[in-house]
Amino acid sequence: MKSDAIKIGASRVPNRSLFKAMGYTDEEIAKPLVAVVSAKSEIVPGHMHLDTIVEAVKKGIIAAGGTPIEIPTIGVCDGIAMGHVGMKYSLCTRELIADSVECMATAHAFDAMVLVPNCDKIVPGMLMGALRMNLPTVVCSGGPMLAGNLNGKKINLSVTFEAVGAYNAGKITEEELKQYENNACPGCGSCSGMYTANSMNCMCEVLGIALPGNGTIPAVSGERVRLAKEAGKQVMEMYNKGIKIKDIVNEKSLINALTMDMALGCSTNTMLHLPAIAHEAGCHLNLDIANEISMRTPNLCHLAPAGPTHMEDLHLAGGVQAVMKEISKLGLLDTKLLTVTGNTIEENLSKVVNKDPDVIKHVETPYSKTGGIAVLKGNIAMDGSVVKRSAVATEMLSHTGKARVFDSEEEANEAILAGKIKPGDVVVIRYEGPKGGPGMREMLFATACLAGMGLDKSVALITDGRFSGATRGAAIGHVSPEAAEGGNIALIEDGDLIEIDINNYKLNLLVDDKTLAERRAKWKKPDLKIKTGYLARYANQVTSASSGAIFK
Repeated sequence: MKSDAIKIGASRVPNRSLFKAMGYTDEEIAKPLVAVVSAKSEIVPGHMHLDTIVEAVKKGIIAAGGTPIEIPTIGVCDGIAMGHVGMKYSLCTRELIADSVECMATAHAFDAMVLVPNCDKIVPGMLMGALRMNLPTVVCSGGPMLAGNLNGKKINLSVTFEAVGAYNAGKITEEELKQYENNACPGCGSCSGMYTANSMNCMCEVLGIALPGNGTIPAVSGERVRLAKEAGKQVMEMYNKGIKIKDIVNEKSLINALTMDMALGCSTNTMLHLPAIAHEAGCHLNLDIANEISMRTPNLCHLAPAGPTHMEDLHLAGGVQAVMKEISKLGLLDTKLLTVTGNTIEENLSKVVNKDPDVIKHVETPYSKTGGIAVLKGNIAMDGSVVKRSAVATEMLSHTGKARVFDSEEEANEAILAGKIKPGDVVVIRYEGPKGGPGMREMLFATACLAGMGLDKSVALITDGRFSGATRGAAIGHVSPEAAEGGNIALIEDGDLIEIDINNYKLNLLVDDKTLAERRAKWKKPDLKIKTGYLARYANQVTSASSGAIFK
């Protein structure tokens, strides 16, 4: 076993003595050493209960003959980081997490790993680090939060952001605003809609690196704890059979994930994380194929913010596996692929049924015949941009409007709250990309305020930054090349006409090439906004959003 390097022979007496200092017995040291990578903290609702999940995973590992060893990693809460400089430190932590998993697993010669994340960048970060190690690995997330309830109606985190817009527009009172604050997020778990955290936990299930139910079993349920115990047992089964993470995560399973991304209507952030995961798996996920997959994949789910249903509803309807069963009817999935259950996808789906076609549409009667995400290109985004099409109002799928240009999120938010954005406008927020931000902030505050003001069906927003999975409306992010790299988004001026055609995958600035050339001759590359610390190093190493914002 890999851990023999730190525990076998007379020369390893010093190593074993340190294990003895922690209370490990000879019998425990002799068994396979399994890292249980925990992102437990008291600052992220999705992670506040991970100690319970970790303990259940440990019990499963012990029952199956391994020795579990808990190790930590970090995690940022995007909701708390939202709307201020803290959001610059969100996406960039994905690389720190990946590095920490690699460092800890290598330094201590672990034989296998169970990853226990829950939210946003923590899930892909752990996966990226695990792929570098290529050990027997299982992901067991903490599970989604239950939806909140206000006056008998289910609510969620995205509604609180929209409530701020409604309050500033004079549509609700301060007392009503407080009710949203107190009732939207009832307890532990990843926020209750198909936001980035739940999108990535569903993707892990589709990839086959997590057990069925990982994406949807509520955080507060006993079923989640039972799943964690099974995850611990299953990693030992993988170890005994010599099955490693790269035997499961490969080009074919990633294509499955992108297909299900379209069917589920996941967050646009998956368009950053799936290519980054592919990179670590040693394969290339070209986003140009995203539209090809979208063209043939129906969208079957409208979970919040795209619709009124939440993760708990998806779970009761049969979960991710039921959506996979529907999509497999069209022959769009490779169901022969191995999963951490030890069975193929086909075997896992054999007894699965769609229990609620109001939550999971049948393939014959989808919400739309095309997928939930679209990649747009044009002279604004030569290398691409991303929009969550399933969360865009029909009237905004095709839109031409005048640009309102802002060089930071703060400037845009100030204008929105001051009522300076009018129906028909196209808000452009630039210099917020991976390098320009630096850190590629999410713009949920801006989009939610527009929605709360009732402008989501008449105003579009374009940025080289990104959006939360909680965003709805014609919000187009990941514009590449970004402004800080000289992309054409840097050349847009107030009053320019911008044409958006989502169903035809186009995003264009209606300005002639001569005018653009004149503007480019005057453009100067800006200095880094942050010149010290981790973000300065990140800005110098990070690549374009179109390649997953990975490091060079």
